[in-house]
Amino acid sequence: MATTLGLTLPDRATAPFCPSEVEGSVAIPAGTPLSARIARFVGPGLLVAVGYMDPGNWATDIAAGSGYGFDLLFVVVAASLAAILLQSLALRLGMASGLDLAQACRRRYGRVPNLALWAMAEIAILATDVAEVLGGALAIKLLLGIPLWAGILLTAFDMLLVVGLKGRGFRQVEAIVAGLVATIALCFLIELIIVPPDPHAVAVGLIPDLGRLGQPGALAVAIGIIGATVMPHNLYLHSSIVQTRDVPDEPRAKRAAIRLANWDSGLSLLLAMLVNAAILALAAGAFHATGHGQVAEIDDAYRLLSPITGAKAAALFFGIALFASGQSSTFTGTIAGQVVLEGFLHLKIPCWQRRVITRTLAIIPALIGVAMFGDHGVGPMLVLSQIILSLQLPFAIWPLIRAAGDGEIMGDFAAGRLARSTAWLLFAIISAANLWLLVSLFA
Repeated sequence: MATTLGLTLPDRATAPFCPSEVEGSVAIPAGTPLSARIARFVGPGLLVAVGYMDPGNWATDIAAGSGYGFDLLFVVVAASLAAILLQSLALRLGMASGLDLAQACRRRYGRVPNLALWAMAEIAILATDVAEVLGGALAIKLLLGIPLWAGILLTAFDMLLVVGLKGRGFRQVEAIVAGLVATIALCFLIELIIVPPDPHAVAVGLIPDLGRLGQPGALAVAIGIIGATVMPHNLYLHSSIVQTRDVPDEPRAKRAAIRLANWDSGLSLLLAMLVNAAILALAAGAFHATGHGQVAEIDDAYRLLSPITGAKAAALFFGIALFASGQSSTFTGTIAGQVVLEGFLHLKIPCWQRRVITRTLAIIPALIGVAMFGDHGVGPMLVLSQIILSLQLPFAIWPLIRAAGDGEIMGDFAAGRLARSTAWLLFAIISAANLWLLVSLFA
């Protein structure tokens, strides 16, 4: 058994790829040149970034771009900057204290609050995986022409990837995720070459203007963008996976490590922001500018792209990017699930078992939804998954801010007053938006 700051943790194994089982998998000895240290720190940020470009983001970005052009582009940027701040607090917690967010909660709170936080984290992970199943299945349907229900069942085979990686190092997982991110980014770069955005409209859309939220339905779409961008399970995930870097246990090395981890996280999330902005820009240029302002479904966007742009490749690359996006939870959902299970309950199961459980639980509601509502139920189900994530988010932000600012846990590395104050402001905004959303849904 290992003891960290008075907390007894499970023993670490070396077989599967979950971060808690490969502690110190990337050694960074003292005296390592800066270029080598940067290269060894790259990875955790990309694992977090894939959660910010999943099919749930696609649904909200397409709705925003087709319905409002570039008017809500500033919301995408603001949500992404908020995510960078929150992820910075999460990685600081992990690297400075040796605790992930779930472990910190277990230390700070009693049994009942911990069980409640664990349950909400699991719901967020499941909602994310449902969105990934629907997105991956939709991509399979669009690219191969098979029924959506069959595509949902085929998404189960991504569990074989997890089983196949048993015994591999965490860096291999990071390399695969980097490949997925690169695929998505390249596809949308090609899309923007096919449908170049209006530079003036982009510049205007980047200027914050709350008046634009007064357009009919714009505020609801903006809340959807926030809920789809800042994902609660990523806060648990990031605080754990940064600990796969074996940093010397002395203040100067830790401070440098936190700085490098922030660069990794910030640049990765900026890339995710550019992808989301590209999706919105594609929808604005291809649909809003041509009078197709009601395109809100991913499959409708796929079918209309080629006729509107006159380029068959537009739909093809759109489908490939969607498939890559749908596969992102293969790793991040599994790892996040392990983190919350071990941290809150001290319950440890192999990664492949966790993946089987999570994916099975995600496939069931996806199949039920398609059976009840047909293929056009994918859009509403994606929106519902993002609403669930948005509702869970404050219950991850609250303990994160409290833990990151706790001098007993963090020592000299406790988050500063400015970072904590800004994070509390974000907490208040997101909570108020959730309340507005609930009132509007049940009014």
